[in-house]
Amino acid sequence: MIGALVEAWAEFRVHRARVLLSLVGVVIAVAALAAVVGVGSIASQAQIEQLERGAGRPATLVLNPPYDPRTGKQADPAKLAAAFDQIVERYSITYAGSVLWSGGQAQFVDGVDAVQLTVVDPAYGPMHRVQLARGDWFSDRDELRLTPALVVSDAVWRRLGSPDLATHPTLTLIGRQPTTGGILGVLPPDPYVGNLQAYLLGSGYAALAPSAAPGASPLPMYEFWVPLELADPLAERIRAEVGAAFGEGWVVDVQRQDYLAWGAGDPLEPVRIVLLAIAGLILLLGTLSLVNIALVTVRQRVQEIGIRRAFGATAPRVFLAVLLESVVATVIAGFVGVVLAVILVQSDWIQGLIAPGLQDAVPFPVEAAVIGLVAATGVGALAGLLPALVAVRVKVVDAIRY
Repeated sequence: MIGALVEAWAEFRVHRARVLLSLVGVVIAVAALAAVVGVGSIASQAQIEQLERGAGRPATLVLNPPYDPRTGKQADPAKLAAAFDQIVERYSITYAGSVLWSGGQAQFVDGVDAVQLTVVDPAYGPMHRVQLARGDWFSDRDELRLTPALVVSDAVWRRLGSPDLATHPTLTLIGRQPTTGGILGVLPPDPYVGNLQAYLLGSGYAALAPSAAPGASPLPMYEFWVPLELADPLAERIRAEVGAAFGEGWVVDVQRQDYLAWGAGDPLEPVRIVLLAIAGLILLLGTLSLVNIALVTVRQRVQEIGIRRAFGATAPRVFLAVLLESVVATVIAGFVGVVLAVILVQSDWIQGLIAPGLQDAVPFPVEAAVIGLVAATGVGALAGLLPALVAVRVKVVDAIRY
């Protein structure tokens, strides 16, 4: 086996120009195969992060405001908040907080305009992968600020004249009484969101509530980011404890909202299949080209093979030598193709094009390199099989005639 491999390497070195030209298609195909798998990993991570920005990271539990279906009465906000605090403390949940969507108005230089407010706690940022173009996200110490803390959209920031955050710009929100909030951060531009948006730290919402009466303001829902394996038992315990706090007859809804709970499929799978099919076709064409060149090469080496047979080379030895010549060449081509795929996929330009704003770096997947090398080895074996069978049939007398 080792001797046949050495002979194959020697033949490759002798005829390297001809072999290299025939392997261009294999290099391109292997690079395409590995790149498709690598790009697929990056695109999948980008898709996951996008889903997590909307619904939270796995596993995110949501406690919706309880209500009494017999009377239509909603939960008391203070009682619900106390139950939430007890659950967070009892189960040592690091990331948990309230979320409330509310319409509002803000005063700009050119007049008053509607702003979509999302009232959150500091934990919302890491739970939902909130990215900022500039500035900082909320922290616990911002709860102590004398003015409400805001993180605004790029559209709001530009409407204010794109102020430098170092100057501590403010935005006046109009509610029960006008409230001036300090802008801590700015979200990246989003071409799919046209309206004005802002995140408001929960402690600053009281001044904006339309009424001080209990239940007059919309109630928040509460989110908990917990380990996947604890999601189901914790959901049951939260449901039971909140139900006990409000009494019999109250409906308490606790459920998961992260993408893993939806059973969402991979939307990029059809594209990946098409690209893999194209790469496979290129690989097939490269295989046919190699078979053709290998057959011509074997016919040109009839005398050499016949002399080897005369000096005692067995048929299996000749078969293995010719087969390995093809395999060695395609393995080298596969290695080159994988290297090209790594350089291409890991480049900042490609990653920025496929997944701008990706938070978690995605290394080049090992399976992509393995697939590329296995494909190259398979091509070499297929391309060398027929020429090897032809070589085995060469006899000593054929060398004399040649």
